[in-house]
Amino acid sequence: MRQYVFYSRTGQTDSHFTSLYKAGRLDIVHECIVAGFFQSHSIRKDVIFHAILNGPPNPPLHIQIDGETLYDVRTDQETWTKLLKNTLEGRPHPGITLNRISYEALIKTKARESAIYVLEEHGKNINETVIPENPLFIVGDHIGLPKVTEKFTLRYGEKLSIGKQPYLAAQCITILNYLQDTRKTHIAGENKELFSQ
Repeated sequence: MRQYVFYSRTGQTDSHFTSLYKAGRLDIVHECIVAGFFQSHSIRKDVIFHAILNGPPNPPLHIQIDGETLYDVRTDQETWTKLLKNTLEGRPHPGITLNRISYEALIKTKARESAIYVLEEHGKNINETVIPENPLFIVGDHIGLPKVTEKFTLRYGEKLSIGKQPYLAAQCITILNYLQDTRKTHIAGENKELFSQ
């Protein structure tokens, strides 16, 4: 299992909006969801995505999406505009939940079970890092993590870099999925060789 936490400074916390872009850049949340879960003709079952919304009028809100139980969804923005509106109104959808847990409380809880990594260009190179099972990656929005939030998070984890170029949040998730898929395939190949000896 791999988890992603997207920290949105501006994501609107009610359903009174006409577009995701105008709702405090919830369009970035949509892009990250698509990058996190969707493969060609399938949904990743080994991903949990968390969006922490800190915009008006009612922050913070925590949206959790679990690939294991997520279904009846598509990749288009119209679908996710409706789903996010419904979620913010408290209407359930399979695999999607809403609660009032804060970012700090979420990180404290997840630190008991996951290695935590904050994506940052100047962090430790991911190619020189052994990522354990069940990692949790934290991605900031177009503004970035507040300094106080980053400082809090680094009490429980470390900075990790996927390169010196500043990638978009959704691109970070795509790259992380690719790297984790590659490593999983490599480990599976090593295990196959061991069992065949």
